[in-house]
Amino acid sequence: MSASDIALALDIAVLTVSDSRTLADDSSGDYLAAALADAGHRLAARTLLRDDRYALRAQVSQWIADPGIDGILVTGGTGFTGRDSTPEALLPLLDKEMPGFGELFRALSFEEIGTSALQSRAFAGLANGTFLFALPGSTSACRTAWEKILHAQLDARTRPCNLATLRPRLKETP
Repeated sequence: MSASDIALALDIAVLTVSDSRTLADDSSGDYLAAALADAGHRLAARTLLRDDRYALRAQVSQWIADPGIDGILVTGGTGFTGRDSTPEALLPLLDKEMPGFGELFRALSFEEIGTSALQSRAFAGLANGTFLFALPGSTSACRTAWEKILHAQLDARTRPCNLATLRPRLKETP
């Protein structure tokens, strides 16, 4: 699919949060990068960082400040272990939260993994006009989020509404 096929191609960055993976074996980041490209979007940047809330916040802040980045997909660090700090790192950066994303993701995950879905702290929101989606680190969770939520919402043709067409209006002031 080409950018013209989706009517509005977005520039999206991918961040993997992991203490055990490298870019060479980052199947979740690989999946997200390929999926967004297959949908006609552009991979604006990609990196992998250890689960350190300040390093995560610094990287995502840099991307949020970049007017050439429309969205950020973060995979990893959304669980409950002592090292999982993606929500603590990134929620303070949001101007607006999108509670429906996490709720919908967990509902869809419940169909696949049962009550284990409650262990996900996936979330989404808006920061400086940039979409931010934080997903679990497993490739199957990234696939669920992309195929059942993000693909359609980042496609300007999705009706009755989608996130992609909101992009030009995200920084409006009252």
